[in-house]
Amino acid sequence: MILLKKNKKLAAWSFLLFIFIIPMGAFADDIYEGTSNIPVFSESVEASVPVEPPKIDAGSAIVMDAMTGRILYEKDAYSKKPMASTTKIMTAILAIEHGNLDDMVTVSKRAAAIGGSTIHLRAGEKLSLRDLLYGLMLNSGNDAAIAIAEHIGGTVERFAEMMTEKARQLGAKNTNFKTPHGLDNPDHYSTAYDLALITRYALGNETFNQIVRTQTAQIQGRSLYNTNEMLDLYPGADGVKTGYTSKAGRCLVTSATRGNRRYISVVLNCSSRTARAKSSRSILDYAFDNYKMYTLVKINDVLARVPVIKGIRKDISILPVDEIHLPLREDEVENLKAQIDLPDQFHAPVDSGIEVGSIKYVVNGKVIASTSLKTGPGVRRKEFFDYFLQVIEQWVKSVRISG
Repeated sequence: MILLKKNKKLAAWSFLLFIFIIPMGAFADDIYEGTSNIPVFSESVEASVPVEPPKIDAGSAIVMDAMTGRILYEKDAYSKKPMASTTKIMTAILAIEHGNLDDMVTVSKRAAAIGGSTIHLRAGEKLSLRDLLYGLMLNSGNDAAIAIAEHIGGTVERFAEMMTEKARQLGAKNTNFKTPHGLDNPDHYSTAYDLALITRYALGNETFNQIVRTQTAQIQGRSLYNTNEMLDLYPGADGVKTGYTSKAGRCLVTSATRGNRRYISVVLNCSSRTARAKSSRSILDYAFDNYKMYTLVKINDVLARVPVIKGIRKDISILPVDEIHLPLREDEVENLKAQIDLPDQFHAPVDSGIEVGSIKYVVNGKVIASTSLKTGPGVRRKEFFDYFLQVIEQWVKSVRISG
């Protein structure tokens, strides 16, 4: 295996590849509350000149691209911190995945007795799981969280274990849940990065999306108002969840969509609601102003041709296993390099769809995206009859020339 630059024929493809890559109301809140060319397409809008990342009033923060998971901004994003009612993002997605939204849930004494931000549930009252989810995510109802947890998990404690198990499955390794509501507990914590991961997953569910972008709702005699101030303040905001406790400070997970771009921001441990909104706005503005979405490689792009020894054809096409779309800054586009790792040659027969190498996209020495490469249409080995036909064709050609 060699890098593209070590092989003259593949180096030519690398040069073409690189050329085509860059063308061109009441608020409640928790406690209170196929061609041989290599076409790559990008937006026609010119990328803005990058600016310095903003300084914000948040203990931890992150902006993640919802489609690719690429991190566009971060501040102490991997430190474990209390996350208050942003916890309820996981509560909601587990309820949606494990429950029937039309199920009727009986409110327990434990749920009715919880303090902090509630929707004033009464012991023995029955609500649909769907209504409880709206109460959970709009008014940040701690009582709704317990009712949901007991309905889905049997007990609050078992449901919290399910939450942590799901976090591990999603790669959120520095998260531990002890409650479904997020009131302070020393063993209940997450990170800005983990919350972004969890939110990215949750946003893949349309029911979750519908709930978190809703600003007001009526459920069983109750008027609900979304605690997420960004829905009113920020263009394109379409979720997700607020949080506040004395130890966690003001927290906010936001989703914002503009055109083909959707970004997730997380701010933890802000000093006030104003500070968390301002911080969220600043880092989302930074992402929208400085990053554009590029398609680096499409699924049917022929990225190289590798010689085939004793094959019915002289070479075989090489294609990507996956498409690569990535948000990039203008300076990253200018410094983007493609590295292809492939064998010098193959010996026939060569089957179709076999993984044979990789392509990596590198900016300033750092790999920012990659995918495996596979063979295109297979090439069988030449047999006696193929050689015989080749001799006949050469003889006919020589006769025509001499005639």
